[in-house]
Amino acid sequence: MAQESGYGFTEALISQGTQQKRPALSWGSKIKKKLKTVAPYLGKFRPSVGQCCHQCTPDSLGKKLGQTIPSLGFHNLLSVNETHTRYRGWLVRRVCCVLLVRGCRVYPSPATDRVERVSQSNRVQKALSSPDIAPAGGDTWGSLTHLTPYIPLINTCISPQLLRLVGWVLLKAFGSVFCSVQVNLNHMAPLHRASKQGASLVYVCVPQSIVDYALIPLVLFCHNLRVPYTLCHLQIHNNWFRSVLQRLGVVLLPPDPITEQEAETDNLYSSVMTSVGLLSTLRCVFSLLCGNRQRSSVRIHFAQPFSLKEMCDTGKCRVDGGRPLQDLLLPTILHNRSDAIFGQRTMSWILPPCYLPELCQSERDLSIALTLHLTYSTMSCMAVMSTSLVSCLLLHKHRKGVCLSVLCRDVAWLLEEILFRNRDVGFGGSLVGVVYHSLTLLTPHLTLAAHPKDRSDPLIAPHPSLSATLSLSRHSQILTHTFIHEAVGACAVSAMLCEVAGCGGSSRIRGEEIKGDEVRGEMEFDVALCQDELTERALQLTHLLPPGYIPPCQSSHGFALDAVDTLVRCGILVMEEVPSDTPICDFWRKGALTWSASDDHSDCEEGETRSFKLSQPSQCPELLFFLCSLMAGYLRALCWATEGLDLLDTPLPEAVCLDQIHSHLCDTAQRDRGHYESCSEEVARVTVRTLTDLGVLVEDQQRGCVFLGVSPLFQQTDNRQKLHSFVSQFLYD
Repeated sequence: MAQESGYGFTEALISQGTQQKRPALSWGSKIKKKLKTVAPYLGKFRPSVGQCCHQCTPDSLGKKLGQTIPSLGFHNLLSVNETHTRYRGWLVRRVCCVLLVRGCRVYPSPATDRVERVSQSNRVQKALSSPDIAPAGGDTWGSLTHLTPYIPLINTCISPQLLRLVGWVLLKAFGSVFCSVQVNLNHMAPLHRASKQGASLVYVCVPQSIVDYALIPLVLFCHNLRVPYTLCHLQIHNNWFRSVLQRLGVVLLPPDPITEQEAETDNLYSSVMTSVGLLSTLRCVFSLLCGNRQRSSVRIHFAQPFSLKEMCDTGKCRVDGGRPLQDLLLPTILHNRSDAIFGQRTMSWILPPCYLPELCQSERDLSIALTLHLTYSTMSCMAVMSTSLVSCLLLHKHRKGVCLSVLCRDVAWLLEEILFRNRDVGFGGSLVGVVYHSLTLLTPHLTLAAHPKDRSDPLIAPHPSLSATLSLSRHSQILTHTFIHEAVGACAVSAMLCEVAGCGGSSRIRGEEIKGDEVRGEMEFDVALCQDELTERALQLTHLLPPGYIPPCQSSHGFALDAVDTLVRCGILVMEEVPSDTPICDFWRKGALTWSASDDHSDCEEGETRSFKLSQPSQCPELLFFLCSLMAGYLRALCWATEGLDLLDTPLPEAVCLDQIHSHLCDTAQRDRGHYESCSEEVARVTVRTLTDLGVLVEDQQRGCVFLGVSPLFQQTDNRQKLHSFVSQFLYD
C-alpha cells in the first residue's frame, strides 16, 4: 500500500515573502510548454509486476502469462455510484453505498463443531500429550482442558450481516479520510482466477499502516472475493471489542502471551493455529498511522498468486546446501582469502528452532524459502510513487540543494530509468504537476529558498534534521530495491577505484578546482578493471544484503554477474578487449602496470581477456556516485556499529543490545551532523542481524532469553579494524 497526502508547497513558498508568489507561478507557466507529459508506463500496457518465481512455480507463472489481457485500469474503491449496483434512479444514487455492500458476495464461515475438529487434529493431540501439558497417567480428555484459553480463538468466524454493516461504515469513514483508494484491476483478475480453482488463498501483507487491517479485507469484499481471516498481533483487552473483531474473522492473540513472539513459541498455540479450518489467512504486520489532517490517496498492490502445492511438489524450492555468512566472508575479511566467497548464504534465523519446534528440517527449509519468496515478491510488486523519486534525488544526488528546474530534469531522467527496468509507477500527468505535487507532500522535510539570480527558479534542499532525513530515506527505500543491481555494481567499482588510488595507481581525477593542463569540469579515471575481481567484489557485497533484495532462486554469484552487466548496459562501464598474450592483473592502460612479451608473468594469472573501464560521458561519474549513495546508509551503519563494539558491556539481552547499538548510531550521526539515514531503527535491526550472522555478535540462550555478546575473535582491535576496512571499501562518502 502506498500513501501520499498533503498540501503545503504553495504555502511554503508564500512564507518566504510576498514576492515569492508570482515567481512560483511564473516558473510553472514558463517551462510548462517545454516539458512533455510524464507517461506512467512504456508501450501499450503497464508492466507485469510481482510475478511468481519461474523456477519454483512455472505452472502458476504460465497461467498468468498464457492469458494476455489488456490494461483494465484502476478502480477507486470510494467512488461508488449507481453503476456499481443492479438498480437505477435518483433514489438509488442516494443509497448506492448501501446497495453495493448488500449486493457483494459474502462467504460465511460458521464455527460449528470446530472445537471438536481441532481437538482431533494430530498435531494438537501430540501437543496435548507432551509431558509439559499432560500429567503422567492422565487421560486425553482431561488434557483438553488446556484448550480452554483458546476457545475464543477457535470460535472466530465471519458473520455476513456484521461484515456488510462494517463494510458500509468503512466506506463512509475512509471517504472522509482519503481522497481515493486505488486498486489496479489487472492485479485483481489473477485473484479471481485463483479463487475459482477452489483452493484456499493466503495473503501476506507488507507492513505499511494500521489501516491495512481494514483496507485490504474491504478491497476483497467489494470485489466479491472471500474475506480472509486476519491474524492480528496487537493485544486487545476490551472483551466487547474482541468479540466484534472475532465475528469479523480477526484472529487475536490469546490473552496471556504479551507479544506475538511468545505466542508463536507456545507449542500448543502453534498447533491450534495450524489445525483451525481457515479458508484463507491474512498476515499483517503494521506500524502506527501518522496523524494528518490533510486528505490523502492510497494505492494497494497485489502480487501474482501462486500455488503453494506446486512449490512443495516440484522440489525446486530449496535453501539447504548454503553456508553461514561468517564462513563465506570471514576468510576474506581476516585473511584476504577469496576462495570461500563462492556459495549461498543461509538464513536459518528467519525461522529459528524455538519457533514451531515440531517442524522437521525439510519443512523448516521450505518455510524459510517461502518466506524469502514472499518478501521479494511483495517488494517487487509495489509501485514507485512520485514522492519516492523526489526524495531519492534530494537525499542521494542533491543533498546540498538543487534548483527546481534541474530537479524537474532529473525526475524525468530517473522516471525513464525506472520504466526501462519494468517497474510500475503510481503517478502520471505533466512533469510540472508531478514535481509540484511531490514537493507539496514533502514540504515539512524540505528547505526552500529563493535563487539569488533567478527568483522564478527556487532552491530546494532536504532539511538537515533527523526526522526529515529519516522520512526522505523511508520514501526513497523502494528506489534502492529498484536499482539494487546497479548499486551493488557501483559500490564494487568504487572499492576497486579506492584500492587503485591507495596503491598510487595512474588514475587521474580532473575537477573544477584542479588547474594547469587538466581539463576543467571533467573527471577521468584512467584505469581498467579486471572482470573477475570486479565480480568478486560485487559478490562480497551481495552476501551482506538483507533479505528481499536478491531473487530467492538466483545464486549469489549470478546476482553479482548481473550487477556488473547492468553497469555496462547503463553506460557506466565499457568493455575493453585486451590482447590474448597480455596477462590481466588489474590492467592499467596508460603505463602504471605494463608487461612486454619477454617479461616474467609467473606472478600473474592467465585469465579471460576481459576487462572494463569507466566510460567518459559527462554524467558517468555523477551516476556512479548516485548509485553508490543508495547503499551508503546501510554500509555506514555497519561501520559505525563496528567502531562501537568496544563500548558494549556484553553479554546483553537482545533487545538491550539493539537499543544500545541504535543509540550509538544516533550519537554518531549527531556528532557528524548528518547521515541520519544510518541511524533509523530498521537500519539498526538489520545491522545487528548482519553482525550476528558474521559471527561478530554471538547468541546465547540464558534464562529463556537470547543474549548477545561480542565474540572473542572480534574483541581484538585488529580484527575489528579489518572488518571496518572491509565494509568501508564499499562506502562512498
